[in-house]
Amino acid sequence: MDKIVILTGAGISAESGLGTFRDEGGLWAQHRLEDVATPEGFARDPALVHRFYNARRVQAAGAAPNAAHHALARLEAEYGGDVLVVTQNVDGLHEAAGSRNVLHMHGALSGALCAACDHRWPAPLEMFPHDTCPRCHAQAARPDIVWFGEMSYHMEDIWAHLEEADIFAAIGTSGQVYPAAAFGQHAGRAGAHTIELNLEASANVRDFTEVRQGVASVIVPEWVDGILYR
Repeated sequence: MDKIVILTGAGISAESGLGTFRDEGGLWAQHRLEDVATPEGFARDPALVHRFYNARRVQAAGAAPNAAHHALARLEAEYGGDVLVVTQNVDGLHEAAGSRNVLHMHGALSGALCAACDHRWPAPLEMFPHDTCPRCHAQAARPDIVWFGEMSYHMEDIWAHLEEADIFAAIGTSGQVYPAAAFGQHAGRAGAHTIELNLEASANVRDFTEVRQGVASVIVPEWVDGILYR
């Protein structure tokens, strides 16, 4: 059976109430990326950054997976080949829906990271600048989130999986954030059938051989059904 690699972005979680960068009135609209999503912003004002991610953590904790998340979990459970979800999202909705083979390339709200010694531990619902690392005891606790200017996680493994993929799908992504924006082209060059499932065309839609547009909760289950029952 074929190997399926799926990239998911903020669009797949939008129907679960988790906003994207571009949503008006959402958390991101209230802050500049430079202030809350860069190492420099954290160095300038760690209290602001912690407040921002505390709010995101509370928001994510109250969210439930939608039909698109459940469809991908069903694909993993019922498909005869390998299914891998690579997500840009920092929520845990894929896991909550039942997916087990998930790589979080941008980290997770559920994790804490020591900026001094790189130790990782489960994040409490609220984090503060005075929090100490449980290993080195430095007051250097930060969210285990990949910020702009930092290297995404699991990249060596992800590139290898893309080269092995028979099908590559990008769901709910803008096509503007690298390295993820290069995945479709990379997988296609390696021989994969590439498909974009999105509310509207992404910035790199030309990298895909097939495009389906609509809300994720509708088009993702339809796509999964087409694979499982073809």
